Amino acid sequence: MDEQVVREPAGTSAVAEPQNPTNSQKSRATVRVDRRSRMRARIVQIVSVVVLLLILILLWRFLGDRSTPRAAGTGRGEVVPVEMGVVSQKDVPVQLKAIGNVEPLSTIAVRSQVEGTLQRVGFVPGQEVKKGDVLFVIDPRPLQSALSQAEANLLKAMAAVRQGNDIVARDQATAANDKVIANRDANLLEAGVIPREQYDNDVSKLHADEATVRADQSAVANLQAAQKAEQAAVENARVQLSYTTIRAPLSAKTGNLAVTQGNLVRANDTTPMVTITQSAPIYVTFSVPEKDLMRIRQSPGSEGMVTQVVIPGDESNSVMGKLSLVDNTVDVATGTVRLKATFQNDDRRLYPGQFVNVVLTLGTLTQAIVVPAQAVQIGQDKSFVYVVKFDMTVEARTVKTGTTIDNMTVIEDGLKPGEQVVTDGQLRLIPGAKVQAKGQGGPGQGVQGSQNDQGEGGRRRGGGGN
Repeated sequence: MDEQVVREPAGTSAVAEPQNPTNSQKSRATVRVDRRSRMRARIVQIVSVVVLLLILILLWRFLGDRSTPRAAGTGRGEVVPVEMGVVSQKDVPVQLKAIGNVEPLSTIAVRSQVEGTLQRVGFVPGQEVKKGDVLFVIDPRPLQSALSQAEANLLKAMAAVRQGNDIVARDQATAANDKVIANRDANLLEAGVIPREQYDNDVSKLHADEATVRADQSAVANLQAAQKAEQAAVENARVQLSYTTIRAPLSAKTGNLAVTQGNLVRANDTTPMVTITQSAPIYVTFSVPEKDLMRIRQSPGSEGMVTQVVIPGDESNSVMGKLSLVDNTVDVATGTVRLKATFQNDDRRLYPGQFVNVVLTLGTLTQAIVVPAQAVQIGQDKSFVYVVKFDMTVEARTVKTGTTIDNMTVIEDGLKPGEQVVTDGQLRLIPGAKVQAKGQGGPGQGVQGSQNDQGEGGRRRGGGGN
């Protein structure tokens, strides 16, 4: 049989196949072609991965080489001008700050207790009045007439009592005479001088007169009770008459006047005639979190702690007072405890209803470590400061902060007295950057100025780095 030569594609070896191959020969040829195809695909994949890795390495090297000199220039070559402060020690008061509300010592809504025409107003709205000053005068004539009538009724009752007493005295005298007669008749009856009937009549008359005396005494008691009732009516009329003159119950400041002269005033009207408030002394009420309650109670002399109030808009002139009340319960809705401080307020600077800033001093921290408040930087989950070391490079150091008073922050952990910290210019700093104090050297003195500072200024400003 004739044989035919099959040409393979370029890059592969030619294989002579018989013109009419069997099935097994065709299968072996197909397997060999599939193996070659898979091998070529695998080689292409490996080469692609290697090329991609080379490109990534080159990009990383290129970008890294560009960023490294920039960082190195900022941290090592460029000198950053900053302002610096020294870590110091001082006695610092322990304080709690809150927002408080000014409350008057007492507020009185003045209302009339009688009805009548308002004859006179004895003050000007907003005026300071003293205890006992006349505020209002209501027409007293109707009540004066009622008092006169009550006094007349009282005189009538008193006369009736006197008349009843006279009747009692008369009947008592008659009963006494009858008793003498009855005793005498008893002796005569024993002597047989008078009959029995006469004696019995005299004894009966004695009993009747004694009963009359008791009735008269009861009538006098009723008259005396009526007299007391009339006396009470007189007293009530006098009290009602006294209500026509309304006086200030305490020294305070008057508010808005709701009625004027000539108006009809009703008893116990819903709208007060005027409201007066006592503002000297005065209260300031504020609340603190319940976690601070134990600190307040443990502080010596919690009743009478120094309390400072700062009025918004007048921060330079604070008002000093003393803590006078720690409430006996914690507000479960807010988790706070209400406190109240008392202020003399002789100058009337604190006004009822005013909101103020309250500073409660619990005690004093002796020789606490403090830094300027602007030196403390707030990170994502911690606070830190830039510490200037002896070689005029900076170090970012984590600190634990406490209270801030007068732009000075207490550092509970992380700094030592005498160290220097950066107070301005932190945005341009990274750990290891060189710094110099602002105003030392110009733009052309960068590194040289830094080296001079390292030799001389560093010792002069020496801050204790690690």
